[in-house]
Amino acid sequence: MPGALHGIKMIDLTRVLAGPFCTMILGDLGAEVIKIESISGGDETRGWGPPFVEGESAYYLCANRNKQGITLNLKDDKGKEILKKLISEADVVVQNFKPGTLSKLGFSYEEMKAMKEDIILASISGFGSKGPNSSLPGYDYIIQAMSGLMSITGEKDGDPTKVGVAISDVLTGLFTCIGILASLQHRNRTGEGQEIDISLFDSQLAALVNVASNYLCSGVIPERLGNYHPNIVPYQVFSASDGEMVIAVGNDHQFNRFALLIEEPILLDELYRTNAGRLQYRKEIEEIISNKIKTKSKNEWKVLLDKIGIPNGPIYNVSEALQSEQAKSRDMVLEVNHPFINDLKLVGSPLKLSKTPVEVVRHPPLHGEHTEEVMSKLGYSQLEIEEMRRNNTI
Repeated sequence: MPGALHGIKMIDLTRVLAGPFCTMILGDLGAEVIKIESISGGDETRGWGPPFVEGESAYYLCANRNKQGITLNLKDDKGKEILKKLISEADVVVQNFKPGTLSKLGFSYEEMKAMKEDIILASISGFGSKGPNSSLPGYDYIIQAMSGLMSITGEKDGDPTKVGVAISDVLTGLFTCIGILASLQHRNRTGEGQEIDISLFDSQLAALVNVASNYLCSGVIPERLGNYHPNIVPYQVFSASDGEMVIAVGNDHQFNRFALLIEEPILLDELYRTNAGRLQYRKEIEEIISNKIKTKSKNEWKVLLDKIGIPNGPIYNVSEALQSEQAKSRDMVLEVNHPFINDLKLVGSPLKLSKTPVEVVRHPPLHGEHTEEVMSKLGYSQLEIEEMRRNNTI
């Protein structure tokens, strides 16, 4: 069964994470993705390690499956000619050069439209195409700092803390996917392509969701709360007899059931019956619950809490999460064939489509692995390909 995006051809001029993550998702969905890298070194993440597996970095492997990989010198006239040919056959171009770089190379959106009238160009940058920071490079860490995310992450009396993964990059990749899919639908209706301007800064601001809304509605600057929730109690980490777990009581009805379960009648007092009251008396409630949770193991509490419908879960490390029965049942760890790496394991796709399921048909490409194949499809002879290699075009 062809993938949902079968027949869509994409040129991937991105590197590091936001762009490659976006194009990998679209490749998972069946799009043909050609990843273009520089002839020297390629995607920076190829060198971001250890760990390395047979010379390939784990970081690079996480965001580049289901792509063909070619190398191309875009400062070379012949290299530009090749890119023009690729664009003329493509539906979407995704790029994350510093704003203005692609235009200097002769590949602005208007110039691409001359190559392919209905082309869709998705441009990813740190701060977008306008504004006082538009010329600055975009790094996830910087965006986490400047978006306000770090100011609300960490313990109340501790330092601002970044999220443990490059979450601004990941969110930007997802927003870019949405923009591309919307643009393809628009093109289906009208025949028109368009330009998509996505920034890490905008994406992370949007992802502040309720925290941003709290501020916009109240004028109160949000503070770090550690593992506490700004609007709900109890909704936090508790220590069981054998380790930490999260208990997330989402409404007053759940809290009533929870209080009865842990046999603490004081929690049924009128002061604590509503979430607003519980917010006011957070410390008192936390002390009562903490003393009770210490008396049983994480698994004992999970069985009891699950039975009465109280959201909860043990805090797993990454190994425990990936090896959990839930992860296995959802095919969230895949074994992928690779020319050099035996039993290459990658995180699976969360997209479970009944009619057009995601399929991994290509391993993350080696540097320039498909250059000759793609050049041949463009009509270049073997002699021309060899000459281009000698001239450092490919």
